[in-house]
Amino acid sequence: MRPYDIIARKARGERLTREEIGAFVKGAVDGSFEDCQLGAMLMAIRINGMDDGETLDLTLEMAHSGRMLDLSSLPGVKADKHSTGGVGDTVTLVAAPLMAACGLTVAKMSGRGLGFTGGTLDKLESIPGMRVDLTAKEFMDTARDTRLVVTGQASDLAPADGVLYAMRDVTATVDAMPLIISSILSKKLAAGCDAVLLDVKTGDGAIMARLEDAVELAKKMVRIGCGAGRRFRAMVTDMSQPLGMYVGNALEVEEAIYMLSGEAEGPLKDVSLEVCAQMLAMGGLAQSREEGLDKARKALENGAGLQKLKDMIRAQGGDDRVAEDPGLLPRAKRLIPICARESGYLSRCRANDIGTAARCLGAGRTHKGEKSDPAVGIVLKKRVGDRVDRGETIAVLHANPASDVDGAMECLKDTFCVSPEAVERQSLFHALITEKDV
Repeated sequence: MRPYDIIARKARGERLTREEIGAFVKGAVDGSFEDCQLGAMLMAIRINGMDDGETLDLTLEMAHSGRMLDLSSLPGVKADKHSTGGVGDTVTLVAAPLMAACGLTVAKMSGRGLGFTGGTLDKLESIPGMRVDLTAKEFMDTARDTRLVVTGQASDLAPADGVLYAMRDVTATVDAMPLIISSILSKKLAAGCDAVLLDVKTGDGAIMARLEDAVELAKKMVRIGCGAGRRFRAMVTDMSQPLGMYVGNALEVEEAIYMLSGEAEGPLKDVSLEVCAQMLAMGGLAQSREEGLDKARKALENGAGLQKLKDMIRAQGGDDRVAEDPGLLPRAKRLIPICARESGYLSRCRANDIGTAARCLGAGRTHKGEKSDPAVGIVLKKRVGDRVDRGETIAVLHANPASDVDGAMECLKDTFCVSPEAVERQSLFHALITEKDV
């Protein structure tokens, strides 16, 4: 089965067989498809698409391109959540401890960030001593002992995705829906969880800016995921402004601690509680979303969620005192306020601009392997709809000597808009897609 023939069929818009898709995936891993052929194939998929059957075949072939993790020896329902990404999206660090406190086992493999700020691993590594490079045995032992573990993805899990993801990044095929779906779901299937909740973001700071596209992606992922024999649901949530008030690595850990301590409110808390509630319903530990929400709130209010976070930090070599004293996290040397130029109501707070400014400060990466600064970032003081007075602080930049403060300020020059009239607060939840909806 020649690469040329497979590429030519998809370039003509024809449907590929499971065998042809398998040959493409195998070729990505063993090198029998050259880089130029991989790029051509990805572009053919980008232009002509794939139907659900092809997308499922691609997902399964990618999942089985390496080792499939077996979590059956772990107690209870093995649950995971995945976000399509955004700015100030610290849900994992809030929701996962709550899920574990409520009886689910959260054995999660996460990634590093490439873009605005670091990924979940970068955030966790801002905790002194915290390890995210656990061996397979350490991963399983920690999950068994604490019901909560987050580590880097093993290189032998869905290795085809690593090759194709890097190729997508340089061939303008990142936004191809079959490739997005197969990339996300293959890793979740290989990681072995029973139930997965997908948090699909929409808005200015999301990969799917248009709500219609985000809903379509969510439905397709649930349909493909359930077709692969696992339990999947998806939420579509807003990312037109940052989800949390803290943007940066250590800063986002700090906000997660405040949330789990009951010291902070806001959309980050609301989404985290909803994620936990949906996962409890999916895992059979709640009869309804409402019962799950009640259990999640109790785990937050009685401190059980914060205790689970402490247990995980300690089990993975970190200084668990940060859960009681976030001041032990890395701190930036300069704090630079951004003030309102007029009085009124905040009408716009572009997530994309804020994420880009945080990257200028050093919180993110522009290429793989680049080191990010755990201390820097942006703390927001206002959300869309809030009243602001002229001269009042809207946001604070946390910078270090190596930060590009001028670049960050340039990014933010048109980010915050103030209206003289009251502004309606933005809707946070747009859609829920369950197994029954697809």
